[in-house]
Amino acid sequence: MDFIKLKAYLLTKPESKLDYPFGDDVPVFKVKKKMFALMGYRDDKMLLNLKCDPEESWMLRDIFSAITPGYHMNKRHWITIYFDGSVPQGEVERLIDNSYQLVVKSLTKKQQLSLL
Repeated sequence: MDFIKLKAYLLTKPESKLDYPFGDDVPVFKVKKKMFALMGYRDDKMLLNLKCDPEESWMLRDIFSAITPGYHMNKRHWITIYFDGSVPQGEVERLIDNSYQLVVKSLTKKQQLSLL
């Protein structure tokens, strides 16, 4: 998955907004002003930080060497996917969907209803 396809998929989420609070080279995707994804580069590899259930993140790291604890994030609640081709596109999309849903669950009921 390349940068353009990944960005396009992230922006398909209801009320997903693109922001650059950390500089022009770090796209951050938010819903209702709460971050659910962050893109960047490290060691010449594209990376994506996503919110993730702590128990699931352990399993994912056992399965995929390209998934690590969140780079510069809370290591318990965030993961980083390094795009080296080893994580299938469908799995990346599933993890994006999960991250978005975890953030939506943390919103107020009124904010959640406005997304429908």
